[in-house]
Amino acid sequence: MITSATLRAWWHHRQGLDGHLAGRSAAAVLAHTGWARSVGGSAPYLTLFARAGLGRAEVDGAVAAEEICELPSARGCTYVLPASDFPVGLTCGAGAPEAEITAAVKHLGVTRSEVEVLCDAVLRALEGAAGPLDPAALRRELGPAVRNLGEAGKKRGTTSTLPLALGLLQARGRIRRVPVNGRLDEQRFGYVPWVPSPLVDAPSAETARTVLAARYFHWAGPASLNHFRWFSGFGATAAKAAVAPLDLVPVGDLLALPGTVRELRAFEPPDEPSYALVGWIDGIHLLHRDLQRLLDPVDAARPEPASTRGRTLGDLADPPCQLIVDRGRIVGLWEYDPDACEIVRQLFVPEDDALRAAIARTEEFARDQLGDVRGGSLDSPASRAPRLAALRAIRG
Repeated sequence: MITSATLRAWWHHRQGLDGHLAGRSAAAVLAHTGWARSVGGSAPYLTLFARAGLGRAEVDGAVAAEEICELPSARGCTYVLPASDFPVGLTCGAGAPEAEITAAVKHLGVTRSEVEVLCDAVLRALEGAAGPLDPAALRRELGPAVRNLGEAGKKRGTTSTLPLALGLLQARGRIRRVPVNGRLDEQRFGYVPWVPSPLVDAPSAETARTVLAARYFHWAGPASLNHFRWFSGFGATAAKAAVAPLDLVPVGDLLALPGTVRELRAFEPPDEPSYALVGWIDGIHLLHRDLQRLLDPVDAARPEPASTRGRTLGDLADPPCQLIVDRGRIVGLWEYDPDACEIVRQLFVPEDDALRAAIARTEEFARDQLGDVRGGSLDSPASRAPRLAALRAIRG
């Protein structure tokens, strides 16, 4: 019988949060532990720092060298992927831009041929440019080829035809989005042609889905088929077909690759704490998106910091703050205060020397290399203020 504590410690280990991936490259870490979700915040940097001790300069260098890249992939959402997974990620995420075009054709009077003509114009503009062009520069360059979609477009979140073309070209591996200042935690991007395209020898959609399933169960197993469906965005039929060649083995009510089962049976959870400070969308949570499995019952009953609805942590699908984990258990919440240059936290366990050291390392990383720790593109010190105040009040 594999206990929940053993499973948590296993996930912690497989995610590299016990330090065994220290010194690995960004691409190697992402290939081993899973793609890093990116929503314009600091999560990719925290992911790689917590697992391998990588600094921002090393991560930004890997982006510049195209060893890793932020791409629309699973569910059409943006993740930071290693180069080895560019074809799989793009192929599995291709349905999202197609769905956006279908909706624009239906509701906004856009035609498919109009978008294809604009795609050709965007490629010509980028090929003739001396460097990356951001959307504003592209609109200036393309002029009337970009059509404003008026109030109806604003209501649907598609203000012009340009995002439709850019989404389609990214999914086809014809262009890639690059950070204007080289950083992954800011929402300022330009576009460049992608030559050679990572989809020159693209797998079929069916093959890509099975490759993604194999990747997923290596990163996250044991996991359920529903966990995989949430991560991938696949329907029930597609998900079952994707995992069928993998010969998954039951582990309680979860499933795992045969190799994972063998490793798990030989795995001994460590006796000593193994603390890591990670983002709220870190893979330790987001690969399953099943917060309860990481919470002890007493902690699930704790109030959500700054909640206006009287919710507890056990009521939530996602964490309300950044996470402190120990052997797969959530043992605290934290946020960064850039004005005070400090990590503000609520701990569920006594603060021993090892935990103090883990907090100090992350605090130094945030202060000296990131400047701030943003949970997403809409996060800011001002929007974070209620959470900071609540965490300070609980701590004090």
